[in-house]
Amino acid sequence: MHVTLVHVWVKSEQIEAFVAASQANAAASQQEPGNHRFDLLQDAEDPAKFILYEAYASAEAAAAHKQTPHYLTWRETVAPMMAQPRQG
Repeated sequence: MHVTLVHVWVKSEQIEAFVAASQANAAASQQEPGNHRFDLLQDAEDPAKFILYEAYASAEAAAAHKQTPHYLTWRETVAPMMAQPRQG
């Protein structure tokens, strides 16, 4: 299994839009071959901090995720919402 944790800090005024875009990405990602889990987690103490928990069958399946239309759309949509670059 290949697991990735992506840490994201979002501009406070963009939290709602980020959640909506990320939920759409997560729902589509969960349908990918090789995906075991894809969760969007929001920090209870800092609502502008998120972690994406992505579990794939292999590193190849995780790499294939980054070529999907829903991921590419998510990446472009949320980029201006981030308070700092995401960390994987």
